[in-house]
Amino acid sequence: MTETTEPTRIQVRGLAKSFGDHQVLRGIDFESRRGTSTVLIGPSGSGKTTVLRSLNVLETPDCGVVRIDDVEVDFAKLPPGKAGRKEGARLRAQSGMVFQTHNLFPHRTVLENIIEGPVVAQGRPREEAVADAKVLLDQVGLGDRVDAYPSQLSGGQQQRVGIARALALKPRVVLFDEPTSALDPELVGEVLAVIKDLAATGWTMVIVTHEIRFAEQVADQVLFLDSGVIVEYGTSAQVIGDPQEERTQRFLKRILDPG
Repeated sequence: MTETTEPTRIQVRGLAKSFGDHQVLRGIDFESRRGTSTVLIGPSGSGKTTVLRSLNVLETPDCGVVRIDDVEVDFAKLPPGKAGRKEGARLRAQSGMVFQTHNLFPHRTVLENIIEGPVVAQGRPREEAVADAKVLLDQVGLGDRVDAYPSQLSGGQQQRVGIARALALKPRVVLFDEPTSALDPELVGEVLAVIKDLAATGWTMVIVTHEIRFAEQVADQVLFLDSGVIVEYGTSAQVIGDPQEERTQRFLKRILDPG
């Protein structure tokens, strides 16, 4: 979808998911190139977060294929039991997830929160993880809060720690699930600024957001979802600036011109 010389980093084919009788995804197909930002927009209940959680195997699709670099899972052929969980874990290890709420351990310092994954889950040396964490904290503007506890931070600062924690796993892809939706309005800008910096430095990202102007600035490609399908896709200038589908036009008008 995005014209670039970089190789494909994410490929999604035929992704479908139902919860009971409700079909949330109805055959999602898209690709993301390495070093690009793909932004998912659309009304509540359109399937955006389910797409994101499927990439990270927090949700198991009913069928479809997800590939991140050389790791591919065909969910229709996923074996049962331990073998299936192992395949899912391999795919999950390719990405880092930033949730709507930061979910930090309240009894651990900022530094301890960030090194938990690299040391415990990945088995990396503590000294290496600490050094990397300090670099990441500088990157998100919190280099002076290494020894602070989450209760001593604002919501925006806690979310920036959450971003550093995801990056500490050295993922190939970073997934953001409406990272500013739980923040007070005055704190949104500081988190969006960090994500813009990550986009500028070449991280591959998939972002679900309701911040349309932010999407316009950061996205290499925009997917507009409604009722479990991709209604329209293209560059931000195409989808947000000059949408062709009537459903996209109505959605953007309601968001950008509520009066």
